[in-house]
Amino acid sequence: MPSHPVRQSLLAVSAALLLALLAVSQPAARAEARFVQTPYENPRVLFDFFLDDPAKMGTALYWIRSFMNPLVEAPYSLFAEDMSVIVVLHGTEIVTVAKKNETRYEEVVQRMRYYADQGVKFKICGLALQDYGYTRADLQDFIEVTPSAITELVHWQNRGYALVTPVVTEKRFSIEQIR
Repeated sequence: MPSHPVRQSLLAVSAALLLALLAVSQPAARAEARFVQTPYENPRVLFDFFLDDPAKMGTALYWIRSFMNPLVEAPYSLFAEDMSVIVVLHGTEIVTVAKKNETRYEEVVQRMRYYADQGVKFKICGLALQDYGYTRADLQDFIEVTPSAITELVHWQNRGYALVTPVVTEKRFSIEQIR
């Protein structure tokens, strides 16, 4: 018969193995997801808007909101000047910033103007501008015209800006339907 300390060790190991087997064989209670507070600071982002329908511009602007709002709130509390945000427009959304369409796209223009006042730069592709038959005089005053959207995107990416291309799809289901 093993000595007393050896017997205690064998019993402890046996008990641990038994508990491990029970834990594996029983469905474990799952913990909830955990929140991770990523240490964001002084972001530089480049949004590439190339939409197939100008009506999608409102939804695309939510991407800017979703980017900026968490950063200006606690615990980050960044100021607009702590961020560098550029939006390059070169699809059908160009019509939303034409002065002649201001009434039609009033809400979108107001939101873009709000972001422009916060330091977001809105740039339009000069080549696309020509394709649409617009001139600089036809555009809202917060718009900057660049020679080419593609060249502009590369320029800012080469300077360390993260590229975000919003994907705006047709909503087929409500959240309640798929939850």
